[in-house]
Amino acid sequence: MSQPPRIEHDMIGEISVPADAYYGAHTARALVNFPITRETLADRPHLIVALAAVKQAAAAANAEVGALDRTRAEAIAAACAEIRAGALREQFVVDLIQGGAGTSTNMNANEVIANRALELLGHRRGEYSFLHPLDHVNLGQSTNDVYPTAVKLALDRHLAELLAVLGGLREAFSAKASEFADVLKMGRTQLQEAVPMTLGQEFGAFAATLAEDEQRLAEARLLLHELNLGGTAIGTGLNARPGYRELTVGQLRSLTGIHTLVSSPDLIEATQDVGVFVQLSGVLKRVAVKLSKICNDLRLLSSGPQAGFGEIILPARQAGSSIMPGKVNPVIPEAVNQIAFEIIGNDVTVTLAAEGGQLQLNAFEPIIARALTGGLDHLTAGIRVLTELCVHGITANREHLAATVTASNGLVTALGPALGYETACTIALEAHHSGRPALDLVRERRLLTEEQLRALTTPEALTGRRIA
Repeated sequence: MSQPPRIEHDMIGEISVPADAYYGAHTARALVNFPITRETLADRPHLIVALAAVKQAAAAANAEVGALDRTRAEAIAAACAEIRAGALREQFVVDLIQGGAGTSTNMNANEVIANRALELLGHRRGEYSFLHPLDHVNLGQSTNDVYPTAVKLALDRHLAELLAVLGGLREAFSAKASEFADVLKMGRTQLQEAVPMTLGQEFGAFAATLAEDEQRLAEARLLLHELNLGGTAIGTGLNARPGYRELTVGQLRSLTGIHTLVSSPDLIEATQDVGVFVQLSGVLKRVAVKLSKICNDLRLLSSGPQAGFGEIILPARQAGSSIMPGKVNPVIPEAVNQIAFEIIGNDVTVTLAAEGGQLQLNAFEPIIARALTGGLDHLTAGIRVLTELCVHGITANREHLAATVTASNGLVTALGPALGYETACTIALEAHHSGRPALDLVRERRLLTEEQLRALTTPEALTGRRIA
């Protein structure tokens, strides 16, 4: 038989809590108040680990400054270490969207840690006279410095994962650039044939644009390392012992391995300002926009295949139609496009939430955290899929590309300096209307010698690069 619920209380009154729950009254209240997305803290393991790291660092610092006895501090630290290793994740049950600037998230962490620490001390869950979620686990803290600090630490982990897969995608495009280095094709501007290039140059440009985004993400990541921990409610440090602020940040550096964590020089400003999240969101939007453009190009270059561009062939991943036999769609780039749309929409959410802050606190950090962490999860997964299931398997339609270069009027541009613009234009127009290759018209009119034509139309001359 299941045990009867235990009765706990908060400032509102008594509330029942499941007997086997590690959370307590404040969390139970939040479950009633915020049945919004059904997406909970348990869906954000990086945030749980970050919260536990903050609480563990705070316990050690409070013990060091004499605010917390060693027995309780060690029990709290042990509970936090277990949670950081993956224990009790299912006990983090509050919805990611909540009122209160993240208070319910902080309370959930305080209660789970306290009840596990009570067990480690030989007590039952809910026996808070021995170790209290607020008096001891939350000592020297406020939601207003704990929550943003934890969100920043979680985002740092997310960014590490994103940078890893983004680097993998860049390397995949670089490998394709080498593989296609000798494949001539027509470049296009405004979807019209422009001048020749190689397919390798096209894929090399994809790699270069991703390298730029890696740099921007690394810069934004570093901005996350300035913390307001120790500022408590509004940045004045009320109820935190002298020395606690510096010790806690030092403990966090040790626990997380992030050696660039620093305390903000102005904790009041840091508590009310969420500019770092706006900055990061903007960089993520930049990444998403550029990645989506690359996916658009992959879909366009592979379109057809018989009646479209048909210049590259994407790996076939699944049947493309329930009615058209043999149809294969570019489903992987399409999925990444949709993730990009989500990131762009998330940036609007983050922008409005940041603007909506008032005076000494922004109450809307939960929606900022949900937008950024969720977007990073999806973007990381999408890039991994794009790399492994699409880019690695792309092949070039070499024969078709060679034929289109030969037939294209874009070759006339290479002859322009020798023929002059007016003559080159006349040749291009006649080739277009007659359907004859422009080089044949140049030969027929003896405008250039064969030697001159060969020199002007070598792959090196056309692309500006030596082709092996």
